[in-house]
Amino acid sequence: MAEMEFFPEQRNLEDLWLSSFPDGPEWINTDYIEDFDWSFENLEETLEEGGELYGKTVYLFGSTEPQLLNVDGETKIVIIPVVVAADCPFPPSDKIGINSVRFGKEEIVPMEAMKMAWVPYVPFEDRLSRTDSLKTKIFTLDYTQQRSALEHLETGRFCMPYYMPLQHIEDEDHTDISFLYPLDPPILCYFNWEMDDCEDYAYENKDVPEDEKERFKEFLKEKVREGKRELQQAKEARKKAIDDMDPKTKEAFENIKFYKFYPVKTPDTPDVTNVKSRYINKYYRNAHYLM
Repeated sequence: MAEMEFFPEQRNLEDLWLSSFPDGPEWINTDYIEDFDWSFENLEETLEEGGELYGKTVYLFGSTEPQLLNVDGETKIVIIPVVVAADCPFPPSDKIGINSVRFGKEEIVPMEAMKMAWVPYVPFEDRLSRTDSLKTKIFTLDYTQQRSALEHLETGRFCMPYYMPLQHIEDEDHTDISFLYPLDPPILCYFNWEMDDCEDYAYENKDVPEDEKERFKEFLKEKVREGKRELQQAKEARKKAIDDMDPKTKEAFENIKFYKFYPVKTPDTPDVTNVKSRYINKYYRNAHYLM
């Protein structure tokens, strides 16, 4: 008689953490997050009855953090998955930050331009029943088209969830720019218009040929003008967005809370306790709660 094979029962929210990682070509390091059998039971517990986020509307997205960790007695670089949850009745943002490796610039675009959206997540036990009566509403950031349909998107661009906090952030007054100077091969440059001088930078840059110095200087000056215009436009857009908010939405954003989850320690995964950080990204800044 053949021996019966038993499979462990699936937890109700067991695949939630993995669902929070967009399945698209522009999400950095997601191919490495399944190197270990990570567990996010801490995330599951907060969303189940009795948890801090039970009965709320929650928006989740995944990210990764490379860290040096001890793995079976050896120090190795491990790509750690982390999940950020926003406790807010409205989506925290409908935009995505795009970093272009090719052009050395950053832009903020609508999610729909990247074929992305906040997609409802349905717990395992509710997938054959009505979902409109679920006590906790969970949404994850994902692509709205299959991976094969996304191949036409420009390569060399990487996505980062965007968020505009109501309070002013000092870093928004940044004076750094990066750009590619069009030679063969192109020259990648970093410049701070408050700390550096255009002429000194141009003539002291050893990567720029002597007969290109003057042309490079003028190119740099134009990039500085562009950077200053973009900074001013961003400040004005931020002020207008806040001024145009209805009171209910503004109150929701004033009370928004971010939770950052790291995987829990299991016998099959490295310990991440000593590398935990509240920092999310340059837009979201720091989490209110570190889990």
